[in-house]
Amino acid sequence: MIELRPFDSLGAFRNDWLNARHHFSFGNYFDPKRQSWGKLRVWNDDIIDAGTGFAPHGHRDMEIITYVRKGAISHRDNQGNAGRTEAGDVQVMWAGNGIVHEEMNHESEDTEIFQIWIETAQPGIDPGWEARSFPKEERAGELVVLASGRPGDTDAAPIHQDAAILAATLKAGQSVTHSLGSGRHAYLVAATGAVDVANGSAEAVKASARDGVAIRDVDSVTVTATEDAEILIADVPA
Repeated sequence: MIELRPFDSLGAFRNDWLNARHHFSFGNYFDPKRQSWGKLRVWNDDIIDAGTGFAPHGHRDMEIITYVRKGAISHRDNQGNAGRTEAGDVQVMWAGNGIVHEEMNHESEDTEIFQIWIETAQPGIDPGWEARSFPKEERAGELVVLASGRPGDTDAAPIHQDAAILAATLKAGQSVTHSLGSGRHAYLVAATGAVDVANGSAEAVKASARDGVAIRDVDSVTVTATEDAEILIADVPA
């Protein structure tokens, strides 16, 4: 199954500083058919006005990955962690037994992020935060693991679930293939550009920037850029 979820079909929220789209039910947006995808619970597409952001608020027992598409986000929490994550880089926060944090755009332009929440496999642990730099040049033409709880992904930012967030930048015509294990779900979003997503000889699903592609019950998918593209894939347990 490879199902396209067009950007225009996503849930929407707008106030005086945030323009958000929700791939899954979140806040006041509820769709019984889009509550989660395996252990993937949230994929929000947020545009945050300059000089604003998410004021201090709390979470528990969730792995929260933030991928910055444009601008930068500045993190601060009650555990003493603080940092600034720039476009193309990733931060992770494991909420554990409770954390209070803020995510602010201190830049002079809008900041654009993907906010991804994955259900934890280790509830009640001590909370934490980490950021990693992933220069785009090192991702050119291949999938790189940005955040992971899988054995062996030692260069990735840590999360506490048998899951991974992967990313790649592709020139038009380039392809990458991602293999899925038995019982796994994947969710793909192109941050920029456009791609074809295919499995074997079946007709490819065509996805534009910020569309979602929900994938399950396939051994692998091949993603081909039909124009220069930057893609993210969440690979999670069912």
